[in-house]
Amino acid sequence: MPDARSDTCDVLVVGGGGAALCAAIAAWDADPSLDVLLVTKGELGASGVTATACSDRMAFHATLPTTEPGGPDAWHYHADDIYRIGGLVSDWDLAEVLARNASSAFSYLESLGVPWARNPDGTPAQFVTDGSAYARACYTGPHTANEIHAALLRRLRELPVRVVDHTMAAEFLFDAGGTIAGALVLSEKEPSATTISASAVVMATGGAGQVYATNVFPRDCTGDGYAMAYRAGAELVNLEFIQFGLCSVSTGLACSGSMMRALPRLVNDLDQAFLLKYLDTDDQSRACDLLFRKGASWPVSLEEPTHIIDIAVAAEIAQGRRVFLDYARNPQDYAPRRLGPAVQDWYAKRGYRLGDDDDTPLARLCAINPQSVAWLAEHGIDLDIEAKVEVAPAAQHFQGGIRIRTDASTTVAGLYAAGETAGGQHGANRPGGNSLLDGQVFGRIAGESAARRASRLTDARQRAPSTTQTIAKLATPQGEDPDAVIERVQHLMTAHCAVRRTKGGLASTVRELEEMLRTGVALDPPAQARTVEALNILQVAYLVATASLGRDETRGPHLRFADDHTTEPLPRRDDRWQRYQVIQRGSQGPMVSSRQPVARPSKSDV
Repeated sequence: MPDARSDTCDVLVVGGGGAALCAAIAAWDADPSLDVLLVTKGELGASGVTATACSDRMAFHATLPTTEPGGPDAWHYHADDIYRIGGLVSDWDLAEVLARNASSAFSYLESLGVPWARNPDGTPAQFVTDGSAYARACYTGPHTANEIHAALLRRLRELPVRVVDHTMAAEFLFDAGGTIAGALVLSEKEPSATTISASAVVMATGGAGQVYATNVFPRDCTGDGYAMAYRAGAELVNLEFIQFGLCSVSTGLACSGSMMRALPRLVNDLDQAFLLKYLDTDDQSRACDLLFRKGASWPVSLEEPTHIIDIAVAAEIAQGRRVFLDYARNPQDYAPRRLGPAVQDWYAKRGYRLGDDDDTPLARLCAINPQSVAWLAEHGIDLDIEAKVEVAPAAQHFQGGIRIRTDASTTVAGLYAAGETAGGQHGANRPGGNSLLDGQVFGRIAGESAARRASRLTDARQRAPSTTQTIAKLATPQGEDPDAVIERVQHLMTAHCAVRRTKGGLASTVRELEEMLRTGVALDPPAQARTVEALNILQVAYLVATASLGRDETRGPHLRFADDHTTEPLPRRDDRWQRYQVIQRGSQGPMVSSRQPVARPSKSDV
């Protein structure tokens, strides 16, 4: 690494998404006398998940005064859903924090100008999403995340918060007592480094989507926060739980909600409708009902019967086939009268007549969500011409991360985490829309907690920080080319640690990743940031594969199979595995332990 320049601040926030913006704003709000510095990869406002993500109808999950079932304690139901849907392997007290603070987070964003959709009576519009019994999903449309990000960015630019973009954090700095004292950061534009001394650091760098070849993450989501925290000795939790969902291969659009409820044909590149083969039935109406249900259970999960769709698609792709949602023709033997009552009632409430002469998947999609059709056209897929969307299971959200407590603190003093970088608040599954909520609730809490620490430690910036130089030990001229490392990691993880996971596949992946870590990554001084990204991708992949190998059951999106040929996952084992796994750096590599999470009180009000 080159000689580093230096800078100082009170609170250092790392990241550029919704959680990072919220943390930086909250830190300044908590104490305007503090020097708050935000460092982000890429260009602020045009990089990161919140600024770029789009889906059929993107949700922000919240219990509001008008949310069913109503009453001042309705948030308890939300907390219970988070904990229960998560498979009882998350911390109950963190679920309470999320649910209790959801309404205020919604209102704050509204005060910043987020244009929430509203009902004719003026109340916020909400719908039922993945795993929830009540309609809590607020939205603006396909661009909910983008509009939240834009509103936060407008507010941030009103404040004297310093911003340094096109810069990535590479390594934490510590003082003589082993407390976080800042970070070493690298410019993405030139071979330069800067040491930033800080009283407190908030990590909000998002997930590690680039660990997988097929993902919906921007290119800059390389797991930097997870890797840095692991090297610093922090505990990480629930890394095996990663949500995968069917997405457009060319655009990254999550094909959830109406994309599935329009009941397209699911075909391979031989124009074969293959789902019935995996259902082992000739009943087409069952396939249609599953496709419809997939709209409200989009991420793959053992607890949802629709997981067979993801298994079928993954199996076809593993056989060398491409898979498409075909909106030109109805499924074979399509007969509205044979569809389940839930499907018929849903369409009837929207004024659509199933069975008319022009009743096709595309007609249904245009009727229930014309915005998604327009979005696809804007991004190169004109359904009026092509009629097909190529799909594949894509990494969509990392459920685990750096283990936090209710004040967003980690097990390393001076380090806080928020958003997808943090872990413990979600278990195996997550109610749809809770990711955007999570970033706002714990983003604010992390910023406020960091500000309180910085306000107490008025002389902290005068400490002489140092770094362990872990990166210098792993990135050497003799290492493997960074791009080659990333390509190998993505191939291994997509093949063995995505929708289908077996003991043999995971064990061989762990061994190969261990060997890659021993070899290291080639240090390329002109492109030092890319070198560190490759190292982080490799490090996180190794941790995820290790955690996945350790959990020899199926739970949520972690589908373990007895072998490569079976289509039925191993069962969930609550007797042994109603616990989460914690990973921490040891002298000989990762130390893995299973622990009982903070449990729901036996006399819950729910």
